Amino acid sequence: MNWQTLDVSVESGVATVTLNRPDVRNAFNETSIAELTQAFRNLGVDGSVRAIVLAASGLAFCAGADLNWMKKMAGYTHEENRADAMQLAHMLHTIYTCPKPVIARIQGDCYAGGMGLVAACDVAVAIETTHFCLSEVKLGLIPATISPYVIKAMGENAARRYFLTAERFSAQEAHRIGFVHSVVSADALDTAVADVVKALVSNSPHAVKEAKRLVRDIAGVPLSQELIVDTARRIADIRSSEEGREGVRSFLEKRKPGWLDD
Repeated sequence: MNWQTLDVSVESGVATVTLNRPDVRNAFNETSIAELTQAFRNLGVDGSVRAIVLAASGLAFCAGADLNWMKKMAGYTHEENRADAMQLAHMLHTIYTCPKPVIARIQGDCYAGGMGLVAACDVAVAIETTHFCLSEVKLGLIPATISPYVIKAMGENAARRYFLTAERFSAQEAHRIGFVHSVVSADALDTAVADVVKALVSNSPHAVKEAKRLVRDIAGVPLSQELIVDTARRIADIRSSEEGREGVRSFLEKRKPGWLDD
């Protein structure tokens, strides 16, 4: 595809989706939202892709909504605003439910909707000078569309503070509250991301897909007989799968599993 707001590449089974509007700090508009949705939909079903890195060009990772887009939204009717918000919601859900593991490579500041992007990813690595901010209430708005993902990532208690105060906070604070998994120097960012990617692609592709879905489906669900039955079914399914059988055989035979021979 001829992307207008992204760069998309695939090398050795790893896709990199790069936000490429550095002149506006990679802020969202209708085009970038549609292209992110399409890119992750395509990569999610691409059998050659084992992992996806979400990156950004320039000094900022993502500044949230594009100012020109916001100006246009100011004149929308309620129904037009709802339809517009649904496009963003669909994009975030596409990333969150993508069958492939997604790593956020955060090389700069991340505000508002950009935090929703990070929260929809599976692993987040940020440089130590990154700042984060849920700035919506400063504009008389609320971070509604991104909230399911951000609250899952940082927890209710932290969300209660940062949703309400719109304070800017550091990468170290983001790590403390669990919003990002690792904080590294700028020089170490690519190595840190590569280490995560290496760990992901060493594992069974089918098991990684099912483990991602397991976390999504089980987190926050009360323990019940139904849940016990469901998890027993899941392990039975994976044990009897082709990759499940191959993984156990290769371990017992002290050899590399077949998926590492590809």
